[in-house]
Amino acid sequence: MATFLYKLGRFAFRRRRFVALFWVALLAVAIAGAATASKPTNESFSVPGTEAQEAFDLMEKRSPEANADGASARIVFHAPSGEKITDPKNKKEVLKVIADVKKSSDELGSIGDPFEGGTVSKDGTTAFTTASYKVTSMELEDATKDGLKEAVVDYDDKGGKNPTVEIGGDALEAMPEQGATEIIGIAVSAVVLIITFGSLVAAGLPLLTALIGVGIGILSITALANVLNLGNTTSTLAMMIGLAVGIDYALFIVSRYRAELSEGREREEAAGRAVGTAGSAVVFAGLTVIIALVGLAVVNIPVLSKMGFAAAGTVAIAVLIAISMIPALLGFAGKRIFGRKARKKGENGIPPVSEKPKMGTRWARFVLRRPVAVLLFGVVALGAAAAPVSKLELGLPDDGAQPTSTTQRKAYDLVSEGFGAGFNGPLMVVVDGAKAKDAAGAAKTVAASIKKLDDVASVTEPAFNKAGDTATVTVVPASKPSSLETEDLVANIRDKADGWKGETGAKVLVTGTTAMNIDVSAKLNDALVPYLALVVGLAFLLLMIVFRSVLVPLKAALGFLLSVVAALGAVVAVFQWGWLSGLFGVEQTGPVMSMMPIFMIGVVFGLAMDYEVFLVTRMREAYVHGETPEQAVVTGFTHGARVVSAAAVIMISVFAGFIGSHDQMVKMIGFGLAIAVLFDAFIVRMTIVPAVLGLLGKSAWWLPGWLNKILPNVDVEGEKLHKELGDPTQVRQDSDPDARLTRV
Repeated sequence: MATFLYKLGRFAFRRRRFVALFWVALLAVAIAGAATASKPTNESFSVPGTEAQEAFDLMEKRSPEANADGASARIVFHAPSGEKITDPKNKKEVLKVIADVKKSSDELGSIGDPFEGGTVSKDGTTAFTTASYKVTSMELEDATKDGLKEAVVDYDDKGGKNPTVEIGGDALEAMPEQGATEIIGIAVSAVVLIITFGSLVAAGLPLLTALIGVGIGILSITALANVLNLGNTTSTLAMMIGLAVGIDYALFIVSRYRAELSEGREREEAAGRAVGTAGSAVVFAGLTVIIALVGLAVVNIPVLSKMGFAAAGTVAIAVLIAISMIPALLGFAGKRIFGRKARKKGENGIPPVSEKPKMGTRWARFVLRRPVAVLLFGVVALGAAAAPVSKLELGLPDDGAQPTSTTQRKAYDLVSEGFGAGFNGPLMVVVDGAKAKDAAGAAKTVAASIKKLDDVASVTEPAFNKAGDTATVTVVPASKPSSLETEDLVANIRDKADGWKGETGAKVLVTGTTAMNIDVSAKLNDALVPYLALVVGLAFLLLMIVFRSVLVPLKAALGFLLSVVAALGAVVAVFQWGWLSGLFGVEQTGPVMSMMPIFMIGVVFGLAMDYEVFLVTRMREAYVHGETPEQAVVTGFTHGARVVSAAAVIMISVFAGFIGSHDQMVKMIGFGLAIAVLFDAFIVRMTIVPAVLGLLGKSAWWLPGWLNKILPNVDVEGEKLHKELGDPTQVRQDSDPDARLTRV
């Protein structure tokens, strides 16, 4: 591996114009493809294997005109103070808004009249109607959403003289707008890189290549959207992860190139060695990220799987750019890869290796002097942060979790006050009477039985399809949609389904947005252990190949689990318990989003293994080249601590930028990822890792002889490369039965 990458690095340096032109041309092709491709459609959201999805599919087959899984907009009207919504003046305004909504889009299926439909509160102050659409919320055209906003959100209440109009439901759901957070992340990245390298040119290379890589990835997704049935949401994760790893990978290769130059190498040779050594770490770090992202397919939620595959493709592009385009650009950079002050210190504009101990060196020596105390501190600190996980409650947020300033939250509160919280999340019970002797009688029996259950506010009369073999019964819970009581009600109805089937011959299914949220949460929880086993297992095997060790990959995996659990504990404390909620702008506490554990495992695992590979690979390289285990740890920190810290600060800044979002889900994801990277990079990798390696000594690099023969030797530390280059070597004098020739 190292030898191949060494040759690739030298080739790219020599043929830098050709390599740079190749990537620029690829970007141009991606731009042309995206510009000429049809606009990507909004993909439908489906969750195979769940009862809620089975019911939606059944209704689509038996009663397609009903659009059971179509988007809906709940429009809520509230009369001015001291008036009734049924007053002629107010009634006229309500009907005017409804008429405007009818004209807003051809995608509208139906919209009711609250006065005829009986959806007026008992006190007469509040009314609501539901606009049902022919397509799902993810398939709604932007023009439809804009028309809905113009008719409802932009409605003028004449300073409180007309009824207040608010809107809830999923019709206005949209992915958070991209742009601002990425710009903040890039700006912070630029500052950190300039401080790290002391050179605008050196700082600019990682940013330039990361943007090119993300550009090719995102534009390719856009160009292939219709061919591969990709939706607008697919590129979200690719944008975030591609930018992150693209900067990281380039950062490490540029840093190693500068170090090789300072040791007296010629520029082309330095580029080759940088790609052969740091590039090997980039390749294997990228593989761990790809494994984590592709592994999202285990969850079996198509939208999530596509996001994972798209992000994995963007990571692969970032790796290829790092090992080919970076050495090419280094050829163009010349001596400007160092800052002006640094160039003045050495001959030919190349500063010599500094003899002054770096902060990373001093920190590593401090940890090695007190490994037990440092290890206990790190474990106890993360253990304390992880404690709230024992009270973790998972769920999918509804409009009640929105900021109080949003129209969705205002509509939610008005419905809760006027009708009861359960009206915000009614259940749809589907009665399949195709095999029943009396479909109508079966549906009435089911409806009557549900009325007697706990936590039921109301049950509608069965509504049949044209064939009369399938009915829907709307059940309004007494509790809010995200409550445990509503979850228990769904489970209770489903538990009784077998009994109703035996009694009437009809199959009973529960669906609706609330039931779908419950099913998605359950599916994510069930997939957590298999996903964790797959990702950690494959990465453990990969790290064994890289480090030729059993204990180092085990330590890496355990450290990652500790940091993720600690980060989840912090999420529980802030978003579920409300600790420091004002500081982070959390307006409404509640259950933690169901996808947070899997999302954090996938993203953080990839980034954590990046830091592990970059830091420990340099230690491994030093160890096989003759240094003692303790010296190897210090060497690894001397060369890697600064850039790993810079990479971590960049990632923390990028993710922390999302905390400022008004969307509760985005805010939670940003906070969770930022705190996870903070814990993993600075407590696990910078503190626990050197302490554990110091305590293990030579045992850290132990690998059974039989396993050593089975595992392929990818030569990440560059032993074969140094041998081919004719570097001086010596035989390691230690107890390792597999001692090999190593460089002095």
